[in-house]
Amino acid sequence: MRIDAHQHYWSPAHGDYGWLVDTPALHAIHRDFTPADLAPLLDRAGIDGTVLVQAAPSEAETWRLLALAAEPASRVRAVVGWTALDAPDAPARIRRLAQQPLLRGLRPMLQDLPDPEWVLGDALLPAWAAMIEQGLVLDLLIRPHQIDAARRLALRHPGLAMVVDHGAKPAIAAGGFEPWAGDMARLAAATRVHCKLSGLATEAGPGWRVDTLRPYVGHLLRHFGPARMMWGSDWPVLNLAGDYRRWQVACDEWLAELPAPERAGVWGTNAARFYGIK
Repeated sequence: MRIDAHQHYWSPAHGDYGWLVDTPALHAIHRDFTPADLAPLLDRAGIDGTVLVQAAPSEAETWRLLALAAEPASRVRAVVGWTALDAPDAPARIRRLAQQPLLRGLRPMLQDLPDPEWVLGDALLPAWAAMIEQGLVLDLLIRPHQIDAARRLALRHPGLAMVVDHGAKPAIAAGGFEPWAGDMARLAAATRVHCKLSGLATEAGPGWRVDTLRPYVGHLLRHFGPARMMWGSDWPVLNLAGDYRRWQVACDEWLAELPAPERAGVWGTNAARFYGIK
């Protein structure tokens, strides 16, 4: 089974994508993206299914994604949604969403929050307990300065399965490696947190090369190990710095030296296990 563990669909007309403004930098992705757009790319790449991830901090978007994912032609095998984890009724919200069979996880948009330790607040304790109770996973959309807080969160709540999206977005375009590398190594060593091989092309920017990203990919594979890595496209954000085929070919090159079972894990079976995809 080959799984794209991280992709998005959206329609700016809904008005809840505050970050998706029609500027020159984002013009290429400021439009509707639907399963019909992704289907030929999945076919060419031999991808069997996807994990559809929220891109708006609204429950309304999550319900739209769940409805879309329920359509057989979507090929969505799991949805990672959003709810207000610090709301007084967060546990009830989480239980209601968890009744949807394709809802497998939640993702607060942590990278946009001014407090890097927001996840450690007492207001979130009921939400973490409800997620553990419902068997939901936590996608960590973080930047390098938030890695340490993610490590402490994972140590406090070992029963909550977590995955770092996009390798925690190292500053590749600026040549940044430390302290990102050391912090990710400590996170991997101290916890059972997983990591997605996704989003790195966007952090490098247009014109990225396989050798430019190789040290970052190698570092993640070395410290998390192939059993805790999962491949994702981050499409259509990926279109800002490349395309689906180019990212797939680059990842094939980086993963080529792994034994076949470990390679298969990164390409899909790890994601299937993590998100409960059958």
